[in-house]
Amino acid sequence: MSYTRREFGKLALAGLPAAALIGRSESIFGAFPPSRLSGASARQVASKPNSLINGVQIGTITYSYRSMPDQSAEATLKYVVDSGINAIEMMGAPVTDYARKRSGFTPSVGAGGGRGGGGRGGPGGGGGARGGAARGGNAPEAAAPTGPMGSWNGEACALPQPESGAGRAGGAAGPAPARGGGRGAPTPEQVAAAEEQRKWRQSLSMDIFKDLRKMYNDAGVTIYAVKNIGGNMSDEELEFVFAVNEALGATHTTMELPEGPEAAATLKRLGDWGLKKKIYVAYHSHTQGSMTVFDQAFAASKGNRANVDLGHFVAGGNKGGTPIDFMNKFHDRVASFHLKDRTLPEHCALNLAWGKGETPIKELLQLVARNKWDIPATIEQEYAIPAGSDAVQEVKKCLEYCRAALA
Repeated sequence: MSYTRREFGKLALAGLPAAALIGRSESIFGAFPPSRLSGASARQVASKPNSLINGVQIGTITYSYRSMPDQSAEATLKYVVDSGINAIEMMGAPVTDYARKRSGFTPSVGAGGGRGGGGRGGPGGGGGARGGAARGGNAPEAAAPTGPMGSWNGEACALPQPESGAGRAGGAAGPAPARGGGRGAPTPEQVAAAEEQRKWRQSLSMDIFKDLRKMYNDAGVTIYAVKNIGGNMSDEELEFVFAVNEALGATHTTMELPEGPEAAATLKRLGDWGLKKKIYVAYHSHTQGSMTVFDQAFAASKGNRANVDLGHFVAGGNKGGTPIDFMNKFHDRVASFHLKDRTLPEHCALNLAWGKGETPIKELLQLVARNKWDIPATIEQEYAIPAGSDAVQEVKKCLEYCRAALA
């Protein structure tokens, strides 16, 4: 069963596994001490995954494994290692799952969210901008332009469907239920559930999240981003989430790009929190991506960065420039970028196996390598999985495509 990012319920380079540390000791905020693989022998290190290719860090977002049967932190780690990946952007759900199991906490009825999906109020909490202003929310995003329909490889475009990314604001846990999400006054049960979640969060030791980081690091996997922040979080919630991200080793946290009348205030507030905590806030884009879509975020605070999806950028019509143009202009404000192979709107805005669409994946990776930009490239497996395969096998294929591109 597939989950959206909102239901599924995500950290930049925080010290890479041993093979990745050569020449990369500077993080985006300056010199941070790298994580070390405790007690690993040369043989053990050699057996660990390595997706650092010719200086380009290839990672994946754990959303890529949403169709896999077990969504726990432990199972997710196995999927990542089996894919050959050594660095990830993590959705909030596995973080919440791990914390609940370690603390023995089971939310009461009405507290929202189980262990694999998108419960509200857990340690991975996240959501959109204040008042639901983030892209995603509950409203589907248009996947094709108005006007005459085009075609791809001789086949006419199907009727426009909501983009698969719609509704995927936030991570494992959305805003606390008592806040109401802009949908009316909370019920007494929601208020009680929110207070229960708040007390649980405040009782948690950061050692839980340090242990989670160690489990991943010991397997050779660095968590470079986590999708667990929301624009409608209280100061208390933000304090907690940034502490979690620091414990996990984050250099950036991700969320959907805020839009609407309150976006400017949200972008200023979150970006300044990022500066204070030395963890960037990086905003994810869908087909609204353009050469100017992040201008407001960049102007609002030096703590804001882009978590741009360059596949969706193509499906949105390359507004104002191409993905290559975007990276050339804004690479110093990009914390990480997502890759998928999509086609242009006039070619049906399809989401295809890599090498079958129009996203310049090879050229983008070579651009990063040529310029020695320290920006993780994040595989997002979102095309239909062929019969007889699974998400792990498809992420491996995407990784091999990257290896060939960077050979």
